[in-house]
Amino acid sequence: MNSVEYKKKKIVCTQCPLGCKINVIYADADEIEIVEVKGNRCKRGLEFVKQEITDPLRVVVTSVKVEDGEISMASVRSDKPVPLRLMQDIMKILKETKVKAPVKRGDVVIQNILDTGSDIIATRSVNRKK
Repeated sequence: MNSVEYKKKKIVCTQCPLGCKINVIYADADEIEIVEVKGNRCKRGLEFVKQEITDPLRVVVTSVKVEDGEISMASVRSDKPVPLRLMQDIMKILKETKVKAPVKRGDVVIQNILDTGSDIIATRSVNRKK
């Protein structure tokens, strides 16, 4: 007989400006089952908790190297949240990534990174050295 382990977690919801402090109790067995949720003031909080417990997502924000640019780095971000479990692998790829100047804000630096459906896009323009 498998015993079900119940876990408690406090999560601050980031889906709206309210920043609800949500307490969740869930069963961590073969599949995660949410037993109790308290503190959310809207349905978005409940959906956020479900996502955060099962497979949390984050937006990647960092910089990549620029070759022949007026500055040596350009800021980038993912256009959609990516699974937190892939963050180290994504950051490793971005650390090794070099783009050639000029770079325009909005340019896709890496398409569909690690098959997440998210593109890495430039958030700053960098001109070529003169």
